[in-house]
Amino acid sequence: MKLYDFELAPNPRRVRMFLAEKGVEIPTVQVNVRQGEQFSAGFLKVNPYSVVPVLELDDGTCLGESVAICRYLESLYPHPPLMGRDAKDQAIVEMWNRRAEFEGMLAAGEAVRNALPLFVDRAIPGVSGGFPQIPALVERSKKRLARFFSLCDRQLADHAFFAGPQFTIADITAFVTVEFAKRAETAIPAECGNLARWHEKIAARASAKA
Repeated sequence: MKLYDFELAPNPRRVRMFLAEKGVEIPTVQVNVRQGEQFSAGFLKVNPYSVVPVLELDDGTCLGESVAICRYLESLYPHPPLMGRDAKDQAIVEMWNRRAEFEGMLAAGEAVRNALPLFVDRAIPGVSGGFPQIPALVERSKKRLARFFSLCDRQLADHAFFAGPQFTIADITAFVTVEFAKRAETAIPAECGNLARWHEKIAARASAKA
């Protein structure tokens, strides 16, 4: 197997953290998306959607999408379990991971892609042009992130981790979201003490450096 990666992108980082928590190492191929390598003919054969990460299996199958990759890795390397331990636990982990994706990660991505000059004509991931930025979305996205942080703070008031007592993929997605939001000049609000304590705890894990 090999992982098509870009060290500065948030979604590949989710997979790297997942692998680090499993104690698994996979060879990586860096795809410099800042220089447009995701649109090269060679990479289009790997992923016609022109985004990373992609996990290429030994038989040539290419898996895109971070959660799909992590689900495959969870099946290969079930310990420690990062996607739930039984039917109920798996559903709770999935619920919080999706909330972190839809309410947090997507809002951060929308803010970044509509603000940074790098994305001036490609505010949508995986396109080389034709999708101009909408400045008004930046402030709306920051409001969405503030709401997401508040909801997270409430959840973490009574839970060590997002989905309960165990560290899971939901924590990975939420942590990467908080880190990604910094690029949109959005940080954890001062009043979200529970979220701040959780973030400090996750940042101290070895996988946070992956």
